[in-house]
Amino acid sequence: MSLIVQKFGGSSVANAERVFNVAGIVTRTYDKGNDVVVVVSAQGDTTDDLIAKGNEINPNASKRERDMLVAAGEQVSIALLAMAIEKLGYPVVSLLGWQAGFQTSSAHTAARIRRVVPSRIRKELDKKRIVIVAGFQGLSRYDDITTLGRGGSDTSAVAIAAAMHADLCQIYTDVEGVYTADPRIVKNAKKLESISYDEMLELATMGAQVLNNRSVEMAKKYNIELEVLSSLVDAPGTIVKEKSKMEKMLISGVAKDTDVARVSVIGIPDEPGFAFKLFSKLSAKNINVDIILQSIGRDGTKDISFTCAADRLDDVNAALKDYIENIGAKEILSSTDVAKISIVGAGMESHAGVATKMFEALYDAQINIRMIATSEIKVSVLINKKDADRAVSAIHDKFFEQ
Repeated sequence: MSLIVQKFGGSSVANAERVFNVAGIVTRTYDKGNDVVVVVSAQGDTTDDLIAKGNEINPNASKRERDMLVAAGEQVSIALLAMAIEKLGYPVVSLLGWQAGFQTSSAHTAARIRRVVPSRIRKELDKKRIVIVAGFQGLSRYDDITTLGRGGSDTSAVAIAAAMHADLCQIYTDVEGVYTADPRIVKNAKKLESISYDEMLELATMGAQVLNNRSVEMAKKYNIELEVLSSLVDAPGTIVKEKSKMEKMLISGVAKDTDVARVSVIGIPDEPGFAFKLFSKLSAKNINVDIILQSIGRDGTKDISFTCAADRLDDVNAALKDYIENIGAKEILSSTDVAKISIVGAGMESHAGVATKMFEALYDAQINIRMIATSEIKVSVLINKKDADRAVSAIHDKFFEQ
């Protein structure tokens, strides 16, 4: 007997037909003699709809109340899935995040999982029940409902798998696995049989939407083998694990992130400590930055540019307002009309000229590069948002020629 954790995203349970399809997948896994824990997201666009409803009432509502609102989406989906499984004649129980033992930080809308105490889940499994858990949510030490932020259900599933030493964690999506690029953009994108944690983490962080980056971090930390597969097509998926069979590939994929903003702080004094003070202001607000570029200005000043998530731009401007005034910097310039395109692959470490090949593809497509960042297994560029899809296709064609 194996313990299998299965996670289904919102598109997989978007309507009654798909709910019963998921119920069939779950019960077939159960029929093979496995213990099954299922993590479910809110149906379809439910979370976005709830946020819109909240904004109609109070666009400046507290983050605590926003969490109370959007957490309701998962409660609906777990109950509907449990009802479908009941109708098929199987023992099942649905649990909210706090009932399943999720203890989180108190950072509303972006909480971190402190620990999972799965005693209730174990009791239900001992009764031979299928356990359906609401993803994306937990309970703070103040007994308040919290949510984990974008992609939180992936993280919930991996956290349960880690806490219960599951044999496998399956992430069901609307695509058949991890591809070398988004198959909706690049028609000849190839599905990977396997990919390493490090490569998947870079792809997820750089905008590939198939897995949440926090879930990959956790899977790597606890050595949880993941399988990404489709809830709509019965086909093998992509295995995410410590070592991949793809070492011979130069790169594993091309990712696009359009949820990005570029910020430039102009006229900072060219003296030690000012960069530290700038980024410490952002760190104190839990604002992550990615690509960083420092350039020499004029008259003893320098300019610092960086990228952040587009939905944190207002927070960045608020955090830096006093800083800019106090040090006498000239101004802050920002833009969300940008996109980040990245190539990722373990094979890059031992091959020269990978970045050159990427830049050549962009040159051939007459796409201008605004910023560049590199690591051992990643090259990222910032370009105009309107060129994003063309850039992905051009780069993919350059590295994965037929």
